[in-house]
Amino acid sequence: MSMNTASPTPALRVVVVDDHAIFRSGLRSDLDADIDVVAEAATVEQAIAAIHEHRPAVVLLDVHLPGGRGGGGAEVIAGCAALLGETRFLALSVSDAAEDVVTVIRAGARGYVTKTISGAEISDAVRRVAAGDAAFSPRLAGFVLDAFGTAAVAQVDDELDKLSARELEVMRLIARGYSYKEVAADLFISIKTVESHVSSVLRKLQLSNRHELTRWAVDRRIL
Repeated sequence: MSMNTASPTPALRVVVVDDHAIFRSGLRSDLDADIDVVAEAATVEQAIAAIHEHRPAVVLLDVHLPGGRGGGGAEVIAGCAALLGETRFLALSVSDAAEDVVTVIRAGARGYVTKTISGAEISDAVRRVAAGDAAFSPRLAGFVLDAFGTAAVAQVDDELDKLSARELEVMRLIARGYSYKEVAADLFISIKTVESHVSSVLRKLQLSNRHELTRWAVDRRIL
């Protein structure tokens, strides 16, 4: 008699970020059983700390949050820029304003849904974002297409064309939060060479420091 030894599919690890405890509690109970809420946060600072600690697959992120420098959800994403390949962000808000949608998507979120959708729909959106797809409530995707049209893509290509292949490698690692020493070890070059490439990248992109470089890369979603 054979036995099925297949392991169960591991639950998707999620962090819920919203400044209303009642909403967080309701959302937790509405999510499907295969989605595991490993932490909750109510402010920008709490969110960044929880995300770095738990490294979830997806962050359900309110757009408007107290704390930080007033940047809300977009500021949380910027504070977790080094994790953008590992952790994906799904904005969840009462607002369906074009400005809110574009701001958080430009920061690096993979989708945006409004709080009027059902728990089953949110669960489906979490799975899609975790798999690398985008997820939007009806009509919100149009805001993104308007904001990230072919002209925007062409501008990014023109800017990247200014960089050599090696400069592009260095730029991506620095933007992800790597130290000069870590970049040097990863690319098998000297720290002085890394410094030289970073100076060249900043000059070509007309940026002042590595923080602006990270912001530039996050805005263009090229990390």
